Amino acid sequence: MWILWFGVLFCSSSYTMSIPFLPLFLFDLGVDKGSVNLWAGIVHSSAFLMGAVMAPLWGMMADKFGKRKMVIRAGISLAIIYALFAFVQTPWQLVGVRMMQGFVGGFVPASMSIVATIAPKEKLGSSLGMMQAGTMTGGILGPLFGGVLAEAFGIRRSFIAAAIIIFTASVAVIFWVREGKPAQAAPASESVSKKKEPFTYRMAFRNKGLISMLLVLVVFQLSINMIQPQLALHIADLGGEKGAMLSAGLVLSLIGIAGIVASPVWGRLGERKGYYRILVFCLISAGTVVCMQYFVEALWVFAAVQFLFGLFMAGVVPIVNTLMVQNTDEQFRGRSFGLTASANQFGSMLGPLIGGLLGLFLGLNWIFVATGIIMIGAGTAVMLYRKRMHRSPVPIRKSANSS
Repeated sequence: MWILWFGVLFCSSSYTMSIPFLPLFLFDLGVDKGSVNLWAGIVHSSAFLMGAVMAPLWGMMADKFGKRKMVIRAGISLAIIYALFAFVQTPWQLVGVRMMQGFVGGFVPASMSIVATIAPKEKLGSSLGMMQAGTMTGGILGPLFGGVLAEAFGIRRSFIAAAIIIFTASVAVIFWVREGKPAQAAPASESVSKKKEPFTYRMAFRNKGLISMLLVLVVFQLSINMIQPQLALHIADLGGEKGAMLSAGLVLSLIGIAGIVASPVWGRLGERKGYYRILVFCLISAGTVVCMQYFVEALWVFAAVQFLFGLFMAGVVPIVNTLMVQNTDEQFRGRSFGLTASANQFGSMLGPLIGGLLGLFLGLNWIFVATGIIMIGAGTAVMLYRKRMHRSPVPIRKSANSS
C-alpha cells in the first residue's frame, strides 16, 4: 500500500504541476482574454470525455490481465503524453494532447483497486482514506513545484518535469508492487461458485448501491470542476498578473494540505460513525463553504476559504470508494473502480464546460454559488436516499448481491 501511496502521490504531483496552469498557458498559445474562459473549459473537458469512455474498458482489462499491469501501462503512457505538452503550438493541438491523456489514464483507479483488494475489511475506510491523502499530497507538491518551475523556466519545462515524475512512479510499481491476494478470502466452495458467475457490466445497472455512488461522483466532480479551470485566472485577478503562476500554485496547494489532514480522519470517522452520515456531512459542509467565495475579494481570505473547503471536500471520494467496495464483489473490483473513474471523468468533463459558460455570461463569483448549491443538493439527496434504505425491508447489501 505504501509503494502505491507514493505512486498516486507522484501521479497527482505530475498532474497538478501542469494541468491547473493550462488556462494561463493558453495566453502563450495566442488565445485572447475574452475567450480564455471558454477555451479553458474545452481544454479541461476534452481529456475527461475520452477518460469517461475508456475507464470501463481499462477496468475490465484490469480484472482480466491484472491491476498492476494497468498501473504500469497508464504511468508510462502518461509520461510520454506529458512530454508532448511541451511541444504544442496551438489551442487545438493542446486539446488533442489532452484527449490522448484521457485515453490512456487509469493509474490512480487501478492503484485504488489493488489496495481495496488487499486491505482488511475493518481497515478499508482508513486505507482508502490514506490513498486519497496520497493524492492530496501530490496536490500540494504539484502546484508548488509547477508554479516555481513555470515562473523560473517557463511552463513548457514544467511539463517535462511532470513526465519524469510519473515515469518514476511507474518504475517504482514495476520493481516493488505485487497484487497479492484478497485479505478476506472466501471459503473454497464459495470461491468456486463465484468464479462461475458471469460478472458483467450489466450487473452494475442492477446494483442500486453502486449506481447511487456513481451518481454522487458525477455530481461531485461536475461541481468542483466548474471552478477548477477558472481558479488560476481568478487568483490572477485577485493578486495581480505578476507572479500569478506562483500565487496560483501556493493557493491551489492548500486544498492538498487540507486533504492530507482530513482524508484519513474522514475514513476513520466513517468506520465508527457510518459512511453515509459522514458523506452527507462533507457534501453539505463543502457546498456551504464554497458559496462563501462569492463575497471574497482579498487573496488571503480566498486562500483561507479554499483550505476550509479542502477539509470537507477531502472526505467525499474515499467514503464513496469505500461504499462502492462494500457493494461489489471482489471479482468485479477492477471494473467497479473503472466505473468510478468513468463517473469522475464524466462529471469532470461537464463541469468545465458549464463553468466556462457561466464564467463567460455571469462572472466567476456566480460559479462559486452554483457549485455550492449543487453540493448541498447532492448531500441532501444522499441523506434522503439513506432514509429510504432504512425504511426498505430488504437491505441494500443483500439486494446488490442478489442482483
